[in-house]
Amino acid sequence: MTQAVRYDRYGGPEVLRIVDLPTPEPAPGQVRVAVHAAGVNPLDWKLRSGLYSGGKPLGKPAGVGFDFAGTIDAVGSDVTGWAPGQAVFGQTRPGAAATHVLADPAALVAKPDWLSFEQAAALPAPTEAAHRTVHMLDIKAGQRLLIHAVAGGVGLVAAQLARARGATVIGTASAERHDLLRDFGVTAVTYGDGWADRVRAVAPDGVDAVLDASGRGVLKESVELAGSPDRVVTLADNSAADHGVRLTTSGQATIPEVFAEVLPLMERGDLTLPVTATYPLEQVAEAHRISEEGHLFGKIVIVVA
Repeated sequence: MTQAVRYDRYGGPEVLRIVDLPTPEPAPGQVRVAVHAAGVNPLDWKLRSGLYSGGKPLGKPAGVGFDFAGTIDAVGSDVTGWAPGQAVFGQTRPGAAATHVLADPAALVAKPDWLSFEQAAALPAPTEAAHRTVHMLDIKAGQRLLIHAVAGGVGLVAAQLARARGATVIGTASAERHDLLRDFGVTAVTYGDGWADRVRAVAPDGVDAVLDASGRGVLKESVELAGSPDRVVTLADNSAADHGVRLTTSGQATIPEVFAEVLPLMERGDLTLPVTATYPLEQVAEAHRISEEGHLFGKIVIVVA
């Protein structure tokens, strides 16, 4: 049997429950992974809460979680290059918070020995989003990049990718995160009323590009700081078109392509994504509650026994 987190109605973390299901068998072109850890992302609780439901009730029970790390324990026909016993991480359809998941091999990466399962499970979604936006903004050496919500998973990875390209990074974050962010080479300013003036105090000539990972109504002043809406990208603000700004929700690079660039940086110690807390599968509701409260430094991960 497989244990999996499910919800049968939209709502708060209390709608989550663990159910016993038949262990899934991989179809042709699929692999089955025994999950060791699953990442928690904002999209997980936004889907669970019904934010994207359009007011319609949930049609059938749904799983939670896209990001996972574990060990392949079965492969379907037509699968080449993967075998039982291989440690991997990657993404799947909602349902990664479970003891077993089915996955498309094209969305998997071989987990190196120096990377823990918990760290690997934290990586896929925020790293792909950070990689995508840094490439969209075409960050170059000598430029100044402003990142809103820089202490979150996407913000931290984007900051390190930008610095690896030789850019200077300024980021908005709560005051208690500033010392931690300095260790990542980020010049931190406090978010909230007056944030733009605080950015100007450390960057009198403005910035060359802005990544908004917060969605807190910062686009108008971000465009003013960057000098053009073309130099601003948001991951979280649906009013982007009103400001001429690009809203991005997905990209063309695959997970293996993203990590072909990112893993060497991690192995050299030039990039890391802190795991701020871990919870057992039985405490998935608490993990969602903490994630939904925000103000995290890094990522939350669910550890599957």
